[in-house]
Amino acid sequence: MKKLVIASAISALFAAPVAVFAQAAAPAAPAGPTLDKVLEASGITATGYIDAQYNYANRNIEGTNVVAPATPGANTRVFDVQNNSFVLHQVGLTLAKQPKEGFGGLVNLTMGKDANVIQSAPTTVNATFDVTQAYVQWAGGPLTVIGGKFTTLSGTEVIASSGNTTISRSMLFGAVPFTHTGLRATWALNDMVSIIAGVNNGWDELVDPNRQKTAELGLTLTPTKALSVAVSGYSGNEPSAASGTNGKRTSADVVASYAFTDAFSLGLEYLTVSQDKALANGGKAKYSGFAGYLTLMPTPKFRAVLRLEQFDDHDGVHFGVFTTTPQTKYKEGTVTVSYLPADSFELRGEVRTDKADQAVYLDYAGNTSKTLSTFALQGLYKF
Repeated sequence: MKKLVIASAISALFAAPVAVFAQAAAPAAPAGPTLDKVLEASGITATGYIDAQYNYANRNIEGTNVVAPATPGANTRVFDVQNNSFVLHQVGLTLAKQPKEGFGGLVNLTMGKDANVIQSAPTTVNATFDVTQAYVQWAGGPLTVIGGKFTTLSGTEVIASSGNTTISRSMLFGAVPFTHTGLRATWALNDMVSIIAGVNNGWDELVDPNRQKTAELGLTLTPTKALSVAVSGYSGNEPSAASGTNGKRTSADVVASYAFTDAFSLGLEYLTVSQDKALANGGKAKYSGFAGYLTLMPTPKFRAVLRLEQFDDHDGVHFGVFTTTPQTKYKEGTVTVSYLPADSFELRGEVRTDKADQAVYLDYAGNTSKTLSTFALQGLYKF
């Protein structure tokens, strides 16, 4: 009996640490699904970015408006219109469910300083929030149809900062519409050719002020993996700031890009726009421009972009100086250097100089100059 008691005690002594270890090693209760997993399971994608910048200009570009400035000075910039300031330019958020077959939709919100620039008419003063895109979608086979508000077909550059390789936007970007409200259909003939056609309220208009609609046509070509070409055109009645009346506005834009290697590519764009009854005397106005982009990315963490551009504001309507200096020609050169330490973050620095053949840029003393130079730093976080 004594031996049995001793044996039981020894067994209990060795069993206690084993029980404690088993309890410590027990797996934790399974955690609930994360938000991204829930969205992924439902077929919804959620993406976004934050764009914070410092902008400096050697001329007084604040307070002027590209279309109808309060002063005779021209402003060839779109978003970077600060003299010397830190700015939260954009916070972008996109939620989308776009199946290859059936119904879906997309909502794209833009918050920050740039929302005041891209908002559609009727506009709100000093707006910091914009529903940039919101549309329903139906897809079936090669055909996709969307209805609502969506971004334009024209241009190399886009509204979202995460979709560009430069900090500032080109003059051509500011010379095309930002968004349209209407219907758009895309027919993919094959992997290389797509045809786009649509009808909408016009350039940056939620509600059509003149009842007539604007037609859009587009063609995208990708004959090889390295080469892509996009052609777009718009035609419809639009209001003119100079004449105060409506006239037929027609635009044509061609964008081409070619990747020589994974590290080196070339992009080209040509734009021409004309509008009837756009001048104060009822005459026709037009403007046109070229842009070229050279992109070099020697390593995955470094990128350099050179943009050269020429813009002919033939009647002074686009930059709003038709009353003082019509037929002004502009040139600009931009160098942007980017450091990408992670997939989600990018740090950019940029130097840009604009030059006009007439003195249209205001300085701080109220005089005009032919040149405008800016410097910018940008932190871009993508999620």
